[in-house]
Amino acid sequence: MKSASETQDKPVFLIDASVFVFRSYYALKPEWFNRRNEAVHAVYGFARFLIRFLKQTSPRHIAVAFDESLASSFRNEIYPPYKANREPAPEELKRQFAYCQQVAELLGISTFKDHHYEADDLIGSLHKKHSDAGHKVCVVSADKDLAQLIRPGDWWWDYGKSKPLNYEAITDKFGVRPEQIIDFLALAGDQADNIPGVKGVGPKTAQILLHHFEDLEHLLDDYRQIEFLSIRGAKSCMNKIKQHKEDARISKLLAQIVLDVPLSKDAIIKQQNVNEGAMLTFIEDMNFGPLLRRELLTAAAS
Repeated sequence: MKSASETQDKPVFLIDASVFVFRSYYALKPEWFNRRNEAVHAVYGFARFLIRFLKQTSPRHIAVAFDESLASSFRNEIYPPYKANREPAPEELKRQFAYCQQVAELLGISTFKDHHYEADDLIGSLHKKHSDAGHKVCVVSADKDLAQLIRPGDWWWDYGKSKPLNYEAITDKFGVRPEQIIDFLALAGDQADNIPGVKGVGPKTAQILLHHFEDLEHLLDDYRQIEFLSIRGAKSCMNKIKQHKEDARISKLLAQIVLDVPLSKDAIIKQQNVNEGAMLTFIEDMNFGPLLRRELLTAAAS
C-alpha cells in the first residue's frame, strides 16, 4: 500500500473508454471467443490496454467513462441531427462494451455511464470535482473535444499514440488554447459528431478569428470588424458569420462539455483487494489464456 505522501503528486486519471474499445474492436482480428462462442476480441484488447496503463501509471485515483447515450443524449434534443451521421454500433460490439465495463470494475476501477449524458460529460464533471479539490488531472482520450477541459497543470493523453500533452502543447497541437476549443468547434464544426459550425469557415479561419476576438461572443458581437482583418476573403467571411450566428451558438452548445452531471460515486480511488473469485469466473467465461489470466489477477491486486 502506497502512503499518501507517495501518491499526492499523482494525477487523477480519467479514461474515455470508447476510444480504446473501438481501437481493439477494429484493430484485432476476431480470434477470441467466450464460452458462448461470442467474439470477445475487443474485450481482450481493452483488458490488455488497462493492464498496461495500470502497470505504467500505478494510479491512486482513476475512473473510466462509457457511452450509453449515443442516440439519447440531451444534445439530440437540442439538435436532432447530432451524431446522426454515424452508423449504429453492431450488436456484437455493444455486447463487448458491456464486458469491457465488467473487466474495468473487476480491476478495481470506478466506472461511470449514463443514458442522458455522454462519457465526455461524465469526464468533465469528474474533472471539475477533482480539479476543484486541488488535484491535477490527466484526461486519457484521442478526442480533441475533451482537450477543452485541460488547464495549466493538467494533461491530455492519447495513450498509445502520443506522450501526454500539457496546456501549452495542446495549444501548439490545435492552434487554439484549450478553453477556446469549444468556440473553435462552434465555428469550424465537427464532421465526426455532425456539429454544423459556420458554413464556409474552416479550421484555419477559425483559428485566426479566435486569435483576434478571443471567444465566440466577442466575435459575434463585433463581427463587422472581420471585414478589416488581413485574411483572404475577409468580407465574405464576415457575411458567413452574420448569416450563421445561430448555427454557431447551437454548435457551441453541442460542443460544450457539461461539468455538473450528478455523479453516482463520490470517490474514484483505485480499489485494492478486489474480488479474485469474480475475476476468475470472468476470465473463465471469456476463455482468456494463462498469460492474460495472470496479468489480470496481478493488475487487480496491485
